[in-house]
Amino acid sequence: MKQYTATANDDGVRLSRFVQSVTRDFPTSLLYKSFRNKRVKVNGKKAAPEYRLQTGDLIELYINDEFFPPEGAKPAVPKAAPKKKQNQPKVTVIYEDENIAVLYKPTHLLCHSDRTGDANLVDAFTQYLAEKGEYDPHGENRFKPGVCNRLDRGTEGLVIAAKSYAALRDMNEIIRTDLLKKEYYTITVGIPQSGRFTAWWEHDEKNNKVSIHAHQSQDERRKQIITDVDVLRTAGPFALCKIGLITGRTHQIRAHLAYLGRPVLGDIKYGNRKMNERTGTKTQALCAVRISFLDIPEENTLHYLSGKVIKLKDPQIVKQFDALDKNKTEPAKGE
Repeated sequence: MKQYTATANDDGVRLSRFVQSVTRDFPTSLLYKSFRNKRVKVNGKKAAPEYRLQTGDLIELYINDEFFPPEGAKPAVPKAAPKKKQNQPKVTVIYEDENIAVLYKPTHLLCHSDRTGDANLVDAFTQYLAEKGEYDPHGENRFKPGVCNRLDRGTEGLVIAAKSYAALRDMNEIIRTDLLKKEYYTITVGIPQSGRFTAWWEHDEKNNKVSIHAHQSQDERRKQIITDVDVLRTAGPFALCKIGLITGRTHQIRAHLAYLGRPVLGDIKYGNRKMNERTGTKTQALCAVRISFLDIPEENTLHYLSGKVIKLKDPQIVKQFDALDKNKTEPAKGE
């Protein structure tokens, strides 16, 4: 039998989800059988899978040891630091309160850990909170601070991070209900028209690449995308643009601009290889520069963010464009 005491970060979590998070390789059928056979108890009493935990609840699991990680290990809460701790970057905080932080992610830094073991923003943020005494990885059953919006490795800019389970849950709800608007700066090869553009997006998950089309497919597999483009400045064949996402899908900005014939400078997947080489640009010129919160419902714990706008001051991408403007690079004939 295993015992757990619900922490503040378990408050409101569905009991079945909690059990799944503290076990491993536990079949769903056996999970619900355990509930029926009174092998899952809260405060000494039989509890239903849909029960929502409260801080201080005592959870007792009469489940075979084979379904738990080794003694002392916690399945859902990795160590506070990643494998390459010596390479952990210092977190740059743009905004912070008791629930969330808005962080600056530089290019090349991962948002989440992957098989490379490279430094990533989640582990850097976790370490930052641990050093401040705001997070103890060994005092949690299942929760670890996390980021709520993701940027590609080659994209820089603002990322929202949650300090608690409630903040993570409610920020995800804000994003899901389109109450958060994001703006980007990008440099395009070629000067696009300003306006709102609509197309159809299709994702090849195997190759992690998307294709953009003028029309929906017969099988309705494609999803609509809407992208706002505002040309701010031009310099020879380049344009500094502000991009607004009405929809937010994987690689939307990069793939949509390439479809419009004005790819993002430095983009190796959808971009203009010759111009990337000519300018020496090795990563995509794309930066998340602004997030705006709309009218958040009062029942959301992050309601106080309604109307708040958070900006990245002096983004590096503007300096990058200034250098292009100074050089006035022109395309070769035939490009």
